[in-house]
Amino acid sequence: MLNRRHFLAQSAGTALTTAAAFPSAARAATTASAPSDIALVREIVTTLHPGLYRYNSPKTIDQALSKLERMWSDLPDLSSRYLHLSRFLATIKCGHSYANFFNQTKQVKANLFDRRTRLPFAFKWIGNQMVVTEDQSGTNNLPRGTVIKEVNGIDTKVMLARLLPYVRADGNNDAKRRALLSMTGADELETFDIFHGLIYGAPGSSEGEPKEGFHRLRMRLPNSASDVWVDLPALTLAERQAFYKAPNYRGDTPVWEWTMRPDGIAVLKMDGWALYNSTWKWEAWLNDRLDSLSGAKGLIVDIRENEGGIDCGDILLSRLAGKDIFKPRADRLVRYQKTPEHLNRYLDTWDDSFRNWGDQVEPLHDRFYKLKRWDDDGILAAKGPRVTTPMAVLTSAQNSSATFQFASLTKQLGLGTLVGEATGGNQRGINGGAFFFARLPESSIEFDVPLIGYFPQHQKPDAGLSPDLAVPLLAKDIADGADNQLDMAVLHLLRRA
Repeated sequence: MLNRRHFLAQSAGTALTTAAAFPSAARAATTASAPSDIALVREIVTTLHPGLYRYNSPKTIDQALSKLERMWSDLPDLSSRYLHLSRFLATIKCGHSYANFFNQTKQVKANLFDRRTRLPFAFKWIGNQMVVTEDQSGTNNLPRGTVIKEVNGIDTKVMLARLLPYVRADGNNDAKRRALLSMTGADELETFDIFHGLIYGAPGSSEGEPKEGFHRLRMRLPNSASDVWVDLPALTLAERQAFYKAPNYRGDTPVWEWTMRPDGIAVLKMDGWALYNSTWKWEAWLNDRLDSLSGAKGLIVDIRENEGGIDCGDILLSRLAGKDIFKPRADRLVRYQKTPEHLNRYLDTWDDSFRNWGDQVEPLHDRFYKLKRWDDDGILAAKGPRVTTPMAVLTSAQNSSATFQFASLTKQLGLGTLVGEATGGNQRGINGGAFFFARLPESSIEFDVPLIGYFPQHQKPDAGLSPDLAVPLLAKDIADGADNQLDMAVLHLLRRA
């Protein structure tokens, strides 16, 4: 995964690349010299996006694009355009399709994201509750486990409902959207900060609110039966980023944690697999630790904060299986054989072969080509020495790409027990693998376009994966500093020993 990502067959006889199969594409008024932003959005998604109709009918997408076009004209300021484009992309219900915060130009980032609007605390959404995990105000007024009821007079449940339609996720997995709207310190630009700042604006600018630059919070402190109000300063982007916690995934030092507990349980904490540009020899590091498990009573792999990356979990599975793993087959489908030449100037990527699949694709039917490239035999070869230590995997709604696939294989093959909460991602399949980064010429806004759709060969539910042992996170756990999910995994493994 590069980001921090059933079809209804058209009537037979329509050529795969014709606009007739897609009514939106037929109206894409694009010229080689100066296409409008929305004409580009329309043509790019209807021509290239493999998951456009996985959860929506062509009519629904066409209506959403027409609404976007009206809003683009009626509200031409950059903030409104960014919000309306984000809402349209979220309508596709693809976890890899969004106006990527990190891929915007410096000017767009400065105009949209660098504002004193940020709430002075980190938090998690537990259901519809906003629960404080870290006080960043410098006042010590926000102990862990505090439940925020209102922000500047707005009920946090209402706030969450307003923000959700702007957030990327696969299918109707709203647990993933809530996870992305949690403020965890895992990214330099966080989803909640971006959309809350753009939608609700600077605090203290309306009658009845605190003075400018302050947020008024109504909250319930841990072990309290009544609410209290407090005014706390809003944070700037720089002040928020002082609490950024993610390790350097581009360096040569370990980014995962390994702990051998006195009870014989090893805990491998893997908060990220975005090691594309890392010089750290993570494969050797991981194999060394797996080699040390002789005599251990269990292995806990904690991926709760891990959205995805490269397939680091394959090493764990190949060492545990004791035999080759035949991965469940999914059709790799793309929407085009060659990108229209006039679009290429607006599409950036790291591999220009994505612009022309050539003989690496073959027509499947009137909507898709089947991709032969990377269409390997689906075998994950066993590696030794085999690890016989039982494994438990701690899961959450963050798991939505490589980590979703890892959790899915673990469960299907019986190589471990999933403990915690349901995953993100979606059993109906995801889109990814190859990307274009589309830059709109008028607004300069960028959005990510996944190019390969992964479609299971059998019907699957529109949902993430349920854990084998469900242990919900509670506000009281955060207040008490308890980790009941880890404790349950330890207990489960010790009972098996």
